[in-house]
Amino acid sequence: MTTGTKDDTNSDSLLSREHSFASVTDKIASIVLARRLKRGWIVGLLISFALTMLLFLSVAWLFAKGVGIWGIAIPVAWGFAIVNFVWWVGIGHAGTLISAILLLLKQEWRTSINRFAEAMTLFAVACAALFPLLHLGRPQFFYWMAPYPSTMGVWPQFRSPLIWDFFAVGTYATASLLFWYVGLIPDLATLRDRSKRRFPQVAYGILAMGWRGSARHWRRYQDAYLLLAALATPLVVSVHSVVSFDFATGIVPGWHSTVFPPYFVAGAIYSGFAMVLTIAIPLRAAYGLRDFITDRHLDNMAKVMLASGLIVAYGYLTETFTAWYSGHESEWFSVVNRATGPYAFLFWLLIACNIVIPQLLWFANVRRNVYALFALSLVINLGMWLERFIIVVVSLHKDFLPSSWDIYVPTFWDWSTFIGTIGLFTALMFLFIRLLPVISIFEMREMVEESHGESS
Repeated sequence: MTTGTKDDTNSDSLLSREHSFASVTDKIASIVLARRLKRGWIVGLLISFALTMLLFLSVAWLFAKGVGIWGIAIPVAWGFAIVNFVWWVGIGHAGTLISAILLLLKQEWRTSINRFAEAMTLFAVACAALFPLLHLGRPQFFYWMAPYPSTMGVWPQFRSPLIWDFFAVGTYATASLLFWYVGLIPDLATLRDRSKRRFPQVAYGILAMGWRGSARHWRRYQDAYLLLAALATPLVVSVHSVVSFDFATGIVPGWHSTVFPPYFVAGAIYSGFAMVLTIAIPLRAAYGLRDFITDRHLDNMAKVMLASGLIVAYGYLTETFTAWYSGHESEWFSVVNRATGPYAFLFWLLIACNIVIPQLLWFANVRRNVYALFALSLVINLGMWLERFIIVVVSLHKDFLPSSWDIYVPTFWDWSTFIGTIGLFTALMFLFIRLLPVISIFEMREMVEESHGESS
């Protein structure tokens, strides 16, 4: 890999001559194979586990009492559940983008971040899938959404957005899981061979499926990996486009817009890369991975965030212009209500988080400052959640009939369910860090070999 500046050369110390296959493997595998647990890891897992228990409590209370414990009511029948569903699905997009599309485009900088980005995708999709099921009211009948041969003649209603989400998220989760697992197989074999205890040897050996690193194994692996990357690439566009159809196909003012599919996809990439940075920066500090996740990687991710953020800003302008130029009274009222109505503070906070503050990414000093990047990633995650809240709630709380207008106020159980899914996501991430390599070992070794070959 070649770099353009002196700073890039210094930050990419992984590729220097002092690194070897053994040092790369030892550095990454030691995180998994170490006998002692880091105190920070234990504390983080305990906090995440406590929040996950809050999720279980919230779900149990929901099953006992029904969706009435949430703040939803006519006209706002879609509340936190749909807001959080769209937010989590968006976060899951960065993993597929980094892994599949950048792989096909032969962007080598993806190597240091693709593994935990793929894991992030799976965990985010798992959190997202909970909300439509909980929002059903009768989640025990969730299997009615699948086209199984029912003796009662009950078949899915394919005109329902809920069915679209079921198939879109199900397909995306399946493809992402296969892509992630296939990429793990060579590293699972490395952990199998380096582990000194019997149980990890057996567990990693089973998961490695007999991998021995032969030429035939590598050939079949590369064919399967490229095929899955090609299959996963359309999902980046299709899944969140389908999610946007939940809104765009409705006649509610503020929803009925053709700009939603590309607008939602850009927003998904925006929030997804923000979450990757939120994870990558503490991860490289906690485990000393600065040689692998370098300043150059952070800079590239910041540039992708800046580009996708500008597309999101363009979507905001297009939506506003279309509402004004159409001359449709209800559409224009929806835009004005967002900016001046009871939720105006949240709208302008959204504009600050998603458009104004991220313009700092134009400056190289900000893109290379880990503290500034971490703060910006949190700001963007907040802004993208607020965007989903504005789209769902503010568009619904004042519909065509003034007699049904009302204010949506989330309850304790709305917040506890949302915070609980954050706990579930972080708990799964902590377990992943401890049990599987967070960076692809064999791909990093390939980069070292290429670097040494060029230097010689």
